[in-house]
Amino acid sequence: MRLGLLSQWFDPEPGPAALPGVLARGLVARGHDVQVLTGFPNWPTGRLAPGHRITRRADEVADGVHVRRVALYPSHDGSALRRLATYGSFAASALVSGTPALRDLDALWVSNSPITVAAPMWFVRYAHRVPVVLHVLDLWPDSVRASGFLDAGRRGRPLAERAMHTWCAAMYRAAARVAYISPGVGELLARRGVPEEKLVHIPMWADETPTPPAPDLRAELGISADRVVLVYAGTLGEAQGLDVLVDACALVDDPRLLCLVAGSGTAERRLRDRASTLGLTNLRFLGRLPRERMPALMAAGDVHYVGLRPGGMSAYTMPSKVQATLAAGRALLVAAEGDATTVARDSGAGITARPGDPGSVAAAIRESCQLGRQKLHLLGAAGREYYERTFSVAAGVARIEEALRAAVATGRRR
Repeated sequence: MRLGLLSQWFDPEPGPAALPGVLARGLVARGHDVQVLTGFPNWPTGRLAPGHRITRRADEVADGVHVRRVALYPSHDGSALRRLATYGSFAASALVSGTPALRDLDALWVSNSPITVAAPMWFVRYAHRVPVVLHVLDLWPDSVRASGFLDAGRRGRPLAERAMHTWCAAMYRAAARVAYISPGVGELLARRGVPEEKLVHIPMWADETPTPPAPDLRAELGISADRVVLVYAGTLGEAQGLDVLVDACALVDDPRLLCLVAGSGTAERRLRDRASTLGLTNLRFLGRLPRERMPALMAAGDVHYVGLRPGGMSAYTMPSKVQATLAAGRALLVAAEGDATTVARDSGAGITARPGDPGSVAAAIRESCQLGRQKLHLLGAAGREYYERTFSVAAGVARIEEALRAAVATGRRR
C-alpha cells in the first residue's frame, strides 16, 4: 500500500516524538511505500536540531521513508501564545505546502496532537478522499487543561473547552478508525460518542533503537552493589505528584534505599527545597540528563517510579516510561490510578501504591528493598516478556497496518 503519516513530531526529535519515525520504518520494512508530512525538528527545546534550516518546505528520503518537512514557528516555552503559534503555523504550512505530497494514498495515519493537525487531515480526507486512521495519543481538551494552559480563572475557559470538544468530534467523524493507547482512553472516547466499530486499541511502544553498552552509572555515582536504586526519570511537574515521592523517602529508613531523580520542570525547585528541608540523604537530584545517558540511568535502577497526581487525567493516562521500563527489563513502582496500575499488575513487573499517599508509597519502597535487587530483576524479566507480547514495535506496527487496511476497506464502501 501507499501510506501516509501526518505528525507535527518526527525524527530526530526524542522521546514520544520519535514514535512516528519508528512506525514509518516499520511499515517500510513490511513492504509499504511511506510518505511522511511533518515539521522541522525543534522539540523539546524550541531550537532547531543541528543540520536543519527552516524553509517553506523540504523533501528528504531516510531509511526508505519519504519525508516532507514544512515551515513552522518553533517554540516550547511557557507562553500559551507562542505554543499556539507553533501549532497553528505547522497546520497552515502543512495544509498549503504539505498536502500535495499526500495525494494518491491508500490510507493516512494521523497523530492527533496537537489537534490543529486537523486542518491538513480534513483536506486530505475530503479533497483527496483518503481514508484516515486517527491515533489519539493525547486527549484534548483534557491534556491542555492538565497542562495549565486553560487558566481556571478565565471566563473563556468553558467556551474554549466546548470548542475543542466540537473540533475533536469532527476529527473523530472524519476518521475511518480511531485508535486509542489504553483501555481507559477507549472507554472515554466511547462516552464522547465515537462509534464502537471505529475504535481500536493500539498501545504505543518504547524506543527500541539499539544502543551501545551503557556505562556503569552506579560506579560513576559511587553507588555500592548492595544499594537498591529507585529511579524517577522525566518531567518534574505538577501532574506527576512527586512531592509524595520526596515525602515517602523521608519515611523510609532502610539504609539500602537510594532514590535518583533525573529531569527538570516547573516543580523542580520546590522538590529540591523540600528534600533539603527534610535533610534527605537517600535521595539525589541528577538534573536533566542528555538522551544518550538514559540507557545508563535505566540500567542503574533496580525499580523505576511512575507517579501521577490523583484525579484529572490520571485514570486514563499511560506514561511512556511504563513501556520504556518494561522494555528495559526493569521493575515498576506505580503510584497512579487506572491503566498504569493495571499494566503494573498484569505484567507481573510492578509494585503498586495509592497515589497521593506518602505512607503507601513508602510501604511500596520498603517492599522493594525487602525483595532485594535479585528478585526485583526477576520482576523486570517478567515485564520484558509482557512488553514483547503487548507493547513491542513489531506488535504495534502490525496493529496499525491492520487498522490502515480496515480503513481502506471502509473507504471503498463509502
